Amino acid sequence: MPVRAQVSFAGPNASPVGAERIRLLEAVAREGSISGAARAVGITYKAAWDAVDAMNNLFGRPLVGAQAGGRRGGGATLTPEGMRLVETFHRLEGELARAFGALEPDLAGTGISAANLMWGFFMRTSARNALRGTITGITDGAVNAEVALAVSDSTTLTAIVTRDAVRDLGLFPGREATALIKAPFVILALADDARRTSVRNRIEGTIARREDGAVNTEVSLDIGGGKTLVAIITRHSADELAISAGQPACALIDAGHIILAVD
Repeated sequence: MPVRAQVSFAGPNASPVGAERIRLLEAVAREGSISGAARAVGITYKAAWDAVDAMNNLFGRPLVGAQAGGRRGGGATLTPEGMRLVETFHRLEGELARAFGALEPDLAGTGISAANLMWGFFMRTSARNALRGTITGITDGAVNAEVALAVSDSTTLTAIVTRDAVRDLGLFPGREATALIKAPFVILALADDARRTSVRNRIEGTIARREDGAVNTEVSLDIGGGKTLVAIITRHSADELAISAGQPACALIDAGHIILAVD
């Protein structure tokens, strides 16, 4: 069976950015809007925004920016970082294809294929939030350790992991890591109601989007630095809090609910 090499901007345990998401960025550049790009690549508007949020979180800066207008009433364009990402992806794609082709003959008859060697780059995670950052401090304890991860200039997450995990993952200040947080573990509160709480992580932001379902509601919280947090709460709670786009809010996350991953 013929095998084709693919580029993926991700390490193990992180949702990869591959050809499909690069095509979405290219469609944004062509169409001038998220809705137009979603139609062009055949996905829903929500799926397109989710993909953009995930890419912004992983790369630590906005890849898509707002603009005043477009061919269809517009609203989005690629930032310089987004343009560089697309260009870099295609350069790497060409280089990987050449390396892949040269490697396959050397593995003939060994039972190992070049595709097997690339397996780790295509692993996925079920965690809705993947926030990349830099470790700024580790406080050691008898059993567990407290790890501080700066995911933007204004936001630092604190995770509680075992001492063995610190050693096995090779964690140290200055190393990059990714915080994985399941959406149901993110508690939302109005900014004024969350000033005093025992929850270790308290992150203020602005409601970016609200998507209602029959029972639950998905809420995206813009936490600055081009990054968002997604929470899944009951629709009843969302209605009681009168959650709407543009409203200040606060995300509360227990330190024990944050999983750290490294490349």
